[in-house]
Amino acid sequence: MTQDENRLKAAAAESAAALVTDGMLVGLGSGTTAALAVNALGRRVREGLRIVGIPTSENTAAQARALGIPLCSLTEISQIDMAIDGADEVEEGSLHLIKGHGGALLREKIVANASKRLVIVVDESKLVRHLAQKFPVPAEVIPFGWQATARQLSDLGAKPSLRRNADGEPFISDGGHYILDCAFSPTVSAASLARELDHIVGLVEHGLFIGFTSEVHIASAGGLRVLRSQMTSV
Repeated sequence: MTQDENRLKAAAAESAAALVTDGMLVGLGSGTTAALAVNALGRRVREGLRIVGIPTSENTAAQARALGIPLCSLTEISQIDMAIDGADEVEEGSLHLIKGHGGALLREKIVANASKRLVIVVDESKLVRHLAQKFPVPAEVIPFGWQATARQLSDLGAKPSLRRNADGEPFISDGGHYILDCAFSPTVSAASLARELDHIVGLVEHGLFIGFTSEVHIASAGGLRVLRSQMTSV
């Protein structure tokens, strides 16, 4: 990432973080772009903002603690006021998402589902006309029998590939699961595909986030843009 790209992303992250107000419970996303928003919130906490964060990964939890952001878990609360996160792809119009290439999709979706408002921060390269144009759909699966789960995904038209670490061993999520990166045709309906994925045995969660997004803060060379869901009045 160039300095200019990083500066633009930081501006979008600051814009999203500025929506947070005193007393909020805030979902803290994972990944490089979400980390910029967490940094912005850390600075605001040092300036006196009173919030409690709910991290979506162990890495985010460590970052938030280092910044002095108080944390709690979903076992202690019933609803989150706002979550701020990044995305791998954002579908223009619907604002449906692909997430999970950082490996935290399960916790990210749990936090998004528990949030009144999901704010996404991306650069303009993440905007697509149809999901799965650039990125495969991550599927978090139980290690036991993952090959059988992969065959079920293949039957849906996917080309699943087991995600591996640099040493060649299977990548293990924070939840202790494997991830299958599934290439689909970009002509597939994301909403229909998500419904089919929801019924695959052995699949814990997938990276299609359908109907979660409230707004998207987009970093671009032309300046900051904000897209809002038609389903939210914010």
